Amino acid sequence: MRPLMLHGHERSITQIKYNKDGDLLFSSAKDSSPGVWYSVNGERLGTYDGHTGVVWSLDVKWDTTQLLTGAGDNRLIQWDVETGKQLAELNNQTSVRTCQFSYSGTLALYSTDCQMGLPSEIIVIDCRDPSQIEQDKPSLRIPISAPNPKVTSILWGTLDEKIISGHENGDIVVWDFRTGKNITMVSEHSQQINDMQLSKDGTMFITASKDCTAKLFDTDSVDLMKTYKTERPVNSAALSPIHDHVVLGGGQEAMEVTTTSARVGKFDARFFHLVFEEEFGRVKGHFGPINSLAFHPDGKSYSSGGEDGYVRVHEFDQSYFDFRFDY
Repeated sequence: MRPLMLHGHERSITQIKYNKDGDLLFSSAKDSSPGVWYSVNGERLGTYDGHTGVVWSLDVKWDTTQLLTGAGDNRLIQWDVETGKQLAELNNQTSVRTCQFSYSGTLALYSTDCQMGLPSEIIVIDCRDPSQIEQDKPSLRIPISAPNPKVTSILWGTLDEKIISGHENGDIVVWDFRTGKNITMVSEHSQQINDMQLSKDGTMFITASKDCTAKLFDTDSVDLMKTYKTERPVNSAALSPIHDHVVLGGGQEAMEVTTTSARVGKFDARFFHLVFEEEFGRVKGHFGPINSLAFHPDGKSYSSGGEDGYVRVHEFDQSYFDFRFDY
């Protein structure tokens, strides 16, 4: 089947995310208006207007009632998904790089950049307590002071008891949510971690790095389990909810793109077997690096957002489901 081409952004896509039911697809880009689409037919529902800078990340609550967006205008905004109204706004001293709702949707986790001599910070607020937002008194604030590198991606750990952060130098750090203390740190990547995504059951997570690899880790122990190697920086990686499959997307830096052709296969989405680390398929399409990938919650389709400003929604053919890996 031909993919759905969703073109509602003027600039590069920064992140795409399905809601828990999979009927809606949210997208953010380097323009200032995150959008929402029907995933089944690509119809655009609307945009969330209020930011004045690059929207770096977004997350949607489990019941699809609220949306979080973090942007380069130093603001984290909480939206009503249905009406597009702003419910709350948090002003920070530097750009908001990542944001994520907790499993229950009551806590919001986000991180800021280190700029102008200010440290990168990991901050948690309780969405049920308006005073935390109004008086800028979060439940937890962890400063990542120099020489520690800034946070580039973030996840909630098991039962929302831990916070897992990926950093600019390739470190993965696990923090205790109760105390804000550093529990463990692993340095399996040699360069920046661009993306981290949990598996459907939350027992594993996959990282995508500028060092041309994606790696699979155990969520509880942060033990490295698998490594998927490519020849180009990996910007995003996602785990299939129904098969032992991993999809990686990336490409060389946007600055170098003009010197190459899309036909060389530098901007393909690449499918690997989760266990055997073998590549078994590629999907062409984008005219620039893929910046974000997401599997549909039912595992029957996936979406990719690229530097070209398009979101492509790909339905899998029957041959994908019939495919059996040769042991």
